[in-house]
Parts: sequence; structure tokens; C-alpha cells
Amino acid sequence: MGMDAPKKRNNMDELYPLSQDVELLPREKIQKFGPKSLSNEELFAIVLGSGTHSCDVFELSRNLSEHLSRASELPSLDSLVKIRGLGMVKATQVLACLELSARYVLGGKVCPVKSPEDLVKRLAYLKYERQEHFVQVSLDSANNIIKVHELTRGLVNQAPVHPREAFACAIEDRAVSVIFAHNHPSGNTEPSQEDFGITRILCAAGKIIQIPVIDHIIIGRRGVTSLCREHPEIFEGFLPKDVKNCL
Repeated sequence: MGMDAPKKRNNMDELYPLSQDVELLPREKIQKFGPKSLSNEELFAIVLGSGTHSCDVFELSRNLSEHLSRASELPSLDSLVKIRGLGMVKATQVLACLELSARYVLGGKVCPVKSPEDLVKRLAYLKYERQEHFVQVSLDSANNIIKVHELTRGLVNQAPVHPREAFACAIEDRAVSVIFAHNHPSGNTEPSQEDFGITRILCAAGKIIQIPVIDHIIIGRRGVTSLCREHPEIFEGFLPKDVKNCL
């Protein structure tokens, strides 16, 4: 007697059955706690509704969130359909939602980065990565994000970066200042000695080329650590006179 091939599960109800008490479905979660309680990926999962044969809804949501986190403006339809698992129909759904948000809520207003939490919203995808990613964020004179660049993608516990590569994109962006960020795949955001070391090196390099480093943020599944908030003494000696504090 042959056995039927297992059916691929690609929607939220199949991936997280109602009988499972460990975690609420995104739809249940938004009803009970409101939209702010959901991650970016969970919000996208609600918009998308289901995945595809090659990509379940949460993997698709992560791919979409990562793509948008690096964008400095609303994406085009052509760029969205290139995301793995996102076809033309779902791409138009996402683009319509983003356009409506821009028209009714954002109104074209750019929100500056005033705290580490403001930036973490853009980099939330990093907490899911199994390898360490080191990214650089270029900022203008008003602390608005110009662009987000991934500099390195390392092994499980390391992603070395050289100052030359670290500031190349910032110079091209004509950034006034930069923030660096990376994830800890372990989930623990406690900075290592290597994290302290590379931060000091980057701060010194930034002072020489007059593009100050105003923070280095560590992201993990258990939370976020701002080195400037926790260890401001690392940054103070390298900041220009008109920049007294970090974020």
C-alpha cells in the first residue's frame, strides 16, 4: 500500500494550528494585543495570507522584510517580483499597501533616526539570520537614513570588516555620519571583546575621514544592545565638537 506524499503547508493556519498554545497566530495576536505587538514578518504574513509551493508564508515575509529594510524609498513592482517566492499578484498587493501607507500615514515625511529603536525597525530581519551580518547605515545631516549596506556576511560567530570597506559606501552616499550594526546568531546581544575592538577602530577611522560613527548596535532574538548607550566613553573622544552625544 503506497503512502500519499505529504502536503506542503504554506499558510499561517497550517504552519501554526489553532490547537497549538505555544504561540498565537498573527491574526489572533493583532486582535488581542494590537498591531504594535507583531513583528514586521508577522505583519507581512497577514498581508500576504499564504506562501507558495516553494516558499512558505513566513519565509516569504522574511525575504520581503529584508528587501524593504535595505530600501531608501518605496520599491518598484519590478524589484518586488524579483524577491524569491513573491509573484506578480502578491507583489502588487504589497506595493498597494505601501503606497496607501505613504499617502495616508507617512505623507512623504522622512522620519529621522533619534534612537537605536528607530533603526532597529529597519533592521529587524537581522535577528532571524543564522550567520552574522555586519551592516552600515548612512545618515544625512538630519539623521535621516540615506541607505543601508550589508558589508560582510560571516560564519556563525564572526563577520570581520575592514575600515576601508566599512566607509566606502558612506563616502559614495556622501553621508554625514554612520551607524554600524550586526547580529548575534546566538540571540545574546552582550558585546564581545571583538565587538569593542572593531568599534574603537571604526570610530577612529571615522574621525580621520570626518564621517563620525554615532553608534554600533547589536541585534539578537533576545533584544538589542546599543554600544553608544551602554558604553558612551568609546565614542565620545571621536565625535566632532558639534556632536556631543550619540543617539
